[in-house]
Amino acid sequence: MTTYYEEYSKVLVSVDCIIFGFDEGELRILIGRRNMDPGRGEWSLYGGFVNSTESLDDAANRVLFQLTGLRNLYMRQVGAFGNVDRDPGERVISVAYCALINVNDYDVRLQEQHGVKWVSLKEMPRLYSDHNLMVAKAHKMMREKISCEPISFNLLPNLFTLTQLQKLYEAVCGESVDKRNFRKRVKEMDFIEKTELIDKTTSRRGASLYRFNRKAYDDSPNFKL
Repeated sequence: MTTYYEEYSKVLVSVDCIIFGFDEGELRILIGRRNMDPGRGEWSLYGGFVNSTESLDDAANRVLFQLTGLRNLYMRQVGAFGNVDRDPGERVISVAYCALINVNDYDVRLQEQHGVKWVSLKEMPRLYSDHNLMVAKAHKMMREKISCEPISFNLLPNLFTLTQLQKLYEAVCGESVDKRNFRKRVKEMDFIEKTELIDKTTSRRGASLYRFNRKAYDDSPNFKL
């Protein structure tokens, strides 16, 4: 078999997955203790090396499915991280991906199996290597997208209250918004539908439940929250 590029040194390529969730009014991230050297025992994102037969997206989807058991998740590439000294073990270039999931869709047993847990983004510890930088870049990307793309609905249950939607928006952007103006803008959007159902978990009167209509959004995707 003919071989090429033998005169060049080889490097490893990995993917690291920044998985965001939303729970109890806070933006959360999924992390675990690293179970391999170097850095064993340090807090880390979940990732893996890219196989020779995989594309980058295929590798990220494989890692996400192994961790969560979920398919067809919202996933976007955040960027490549390739400082020479970023991994003390080998020369490793990592491509980071951001994924958004509903916390309630993730089986607790899988969390225990992989030794990962949800932590508040505000209380995130020091992570292995440049993983904190990856998270910061992914969070910045979310803040830029949340007002012009319907990414919020990947983090919410199928039925949600306007309070939940507002708290999510505030958690991502890191700032409070005027409740009256926020609800006015939401109610002008045809793809956010009010249902006849009521959520009474927080008050006796209850709050109306809404849902995201993907078809209505695709027909008129002029989104500005």
